[in-house]
Amino acid sequence: MSRDPYEILGVKRDASQKDIQSAFRKLAKKYHPDLNPGDKKAEDQFKDISAANEILGDEEKRKRFDRGEIDMTGAEQHPRNFYRDYASTESSGGPYQNSSGFADFDADDLFSTLFSRRAGRGAFHGNGADLHFRMEIDFLDAVNGTTTSVYLPDGVALEVKIPSGTHDGQTLRLRGKGAPGASGEPAGDALIEVHVRPHRFFVRDGDDIRVELPISISEAVLGGKVRVPTPNGAVDMTLKPHSNSGMMLRLKGKGVAKRNGEKGDLYVTLKIVLPDKPDPQLTELIGTWAQSQAHNPREQMGV
Repeated sequence: MSRDPYEILGVKRDASQKDIQSAFRKLAKKYHPDLNPGDKKAEDQFKDISAANEILGDEEKRKRFDRGEIDMTGAEQHPRNFYRDYASTESSGGPYQNSSGFADFDADDLFSTLFSRRAGRGAFHGNGADLHFRMEIDFLDAVNGTTTSVYLPDGVALEVKIPSGTHDGQTLRLRGKGAPGASGEPAGDALIEVHVRPHRFFVRDGDDIRVELPISISEAVLGGKVRVPTPNGAVDMTLKPHSNSGMMLRLKGKGVAKRNGEKGDLYVTLKIVLPDKPDPQLTELIGTWAQSQAHNPREQMGV
């Protein structure tokens, strides 16, 4: 297997981050273990492309890989400090220069430089690297909470608990579920960026949810009880007679869970909807009614 992540994802070295993400998604869909049950080859392919994306999908890690500072697993590579590293900081004729054009180094100087570079980064413990994942979930799963799985680069499934009230773009941290540390040091964390798919009629507004509710002409004029969908199931709501389109009603505590245990509200906006097919009786009724009144709903607009 090639250890070049660019070759694994099938992209050029100057590919944009968008191209890299697109290539990874395409390959992940093709080789995902859930779509290829029992296929060991597909599972190995999925491990490889996940590991490649872990490096190239992160701009900072990609830069470090391109500079030779880390390998495809994210492991640190020893700096290659040869003569020309020092010569660039010395004036012409400095003590390290010669006219041979070859790279020389002194073992003591090399050791000293390696030590100082590592010390300059702060305490080095060899903790495992954090692993980054991107997960898409349904709107109702984000509101109500759920348990799902993501796959690590080695193909192992990692169970992820999605808390109720999770919002789009939120990052969940699973401590100790990242790459293993060196020489028994602690493992890194798994960082999961959650993206919520839009719902077909619910819209989230902070801890509140908004929904547009279609009602019939008879319900608008006469009022009565109507069924309203909520993230936890449908409930009854009472309409007053002569309820107009655009009127907003509130169902308290039917929104998104807050950190303090309370819930936001569900705001219901009414929308009067005519029958799909013309109704002769309705047409006749409205025609008779219109002749006996002079109601102009646009009067306040001056038209």
